[in-house]
Amino acid sequence: MSYQTKHLSDTISDIIGAVSVSCTLTPCDYAQLVNAASDESLKEYERKTIHRLLRFVAKGRIKIVDDRSCEAA
Repeated sequence: MSYQTKHLSDTISDIIGAVSVSCTLTPCDYAQLVNAASDESLKEYERKTIHRLLRFVAKGRIKIVDDRSCEAA
């Protein structure tokens, strides 16, 4: 596993952990999930989890909150 893939996996894990607590995503996190959804280097269960989260956003079960703190990153 390359460093970039490991970093992406860690980032996705962090996002999933935050969503499980708050049921919200920042626009920055949402964009990262959308970009990662097509990443072939991720494990299948990671891609499935990302797709599930994106479906929950589409259904309104997870809200996207306007958090400006991610713009500085």
